[in-house]
Amino acid sequence: MMQNFNDGGLRTPYYLIDEEKLIHNLEILKDVSERAECKILLAQKAFSMFAVYPLIKRYLAGTTASGLYEARLGYEEFGGETHVFSPAYREDEFEEILKYADDIVFNSPLQVKKFASKAKEKGKNIGLRINPECSTQGDHAIYDPCAVGSRLGTTLANFDEDILPLLDGLHFHTLCEQNSDDLETTVKAFEEKFGKYLYNMKWLNMGGGHHITRKDYDIERLIRIIKHIRETYDVEVYLEPGEAVVLNAGYLITTVLETVKNGMNIAILDASAACHMPDVLEMPYRPPLMFSGQPNEKAYTYRLSSATCLAGDIIGDYSFDNELNEGDRLAFEDMALYTMVKNNTFNGMSLPSIVLCHKDGIFEVIKRFGYDDFKNRLS
Repeated sequence: MMQNFNDGGLRTPYYLIDEEKLIHNLEILKDVSERAECKILLAQKAFSMFAVYPLIKRYLAGTTASGLYEARLGYEEFGGETHVFSPAYREDEFEEILKYADDIVFNSPLQVKKFASKAKEKGKNIGLRINPECSTQGDHAIYDPCAVGSRLGTTLANFDEDILPLLDGLHFHTLCEQNSDDLETTVKAFEEKFGKYLYNMKWLNMGGGHHITRKDYDIERLIRIIKHIRETYDVEVYLEPGEAVVLNAGYLITTVLETVKNGMNIAILDASAACHMPDVLEMPYRPPLMFSGQPNEKAYTYRLSSATCLAGDIIGDYSFDNELNEGDRLAFEDMALYTMVKNNTFNGMSLPSIVLCHKDGIFEVIKRFGYDDFKNRLS
């Protein structure tokens, strides 16, 4: 099943990052940043494999973080600008965050009032996350920051003009795997409610969820939107995609351990949706699989599942030209994002190794995990 990969028989499961495809994405992002005259940051919440940070930082301006550990990682391993946002900051961590972050975005006016003076004393830029109350999500409600009752961002009703002298910028993040038409809709809603405040700001961060490196993404529309914001309000514009940086640049390589039948063909793999690709169950979605088809499209259809005891640990139903057999290798695609950063050792499942395929086709094992990684998390 894996004739396109010559990995020398590496033990599965493992995540494989394709350097050539990563560079392809980075070149697109760099072109956008240059033509739109904006800055693009790596959202580490989606991808934090710092072994490739030296490569990525040739193309991007810095990193974004969701808290202390990501901020420190970006500062130490990436450099450039380090931005951080948290729905609420811990007092016992904030002083250390100030060591690493250049721009600190707060979720509410109360958080600004609580922490901004300390940040200003250290020369940091201060931002407020806005909730434009403009939902453009379709099937991804779990990732909709504008949903009713959302804790993320300040609505117009909760905006406190008293904090304006403390603010250097505004931030919104409303998208998930979306095109620039949805960004345009969001920007219009943002301008109607908050545009008047932007004239006195230094920057606007339009968050992530921009699928810029997807084939059908309307890049020209994105550039027009960014230029409109820059020229209208005289601010610097930031984007912080995570997925777009590594879209289609990673794989999860797994092996068939056993096949069984219970009303249908079932293959048990050494990879797990629950442990190694949690978004499959959380979103949910059916990840692409190399050399496969939709159920019943090809001659043999299998339900792909894992070796955990969770009955619902099912990756999906796929069809193949040939029967699956013990020892066959399968390659799930688009597995760089929200996999390594979210995986776990439920049931004592081993964490997949991390492997980099260089442009010359050489496979480099970046990290292996074993029993100690499982054991030392628990006591």
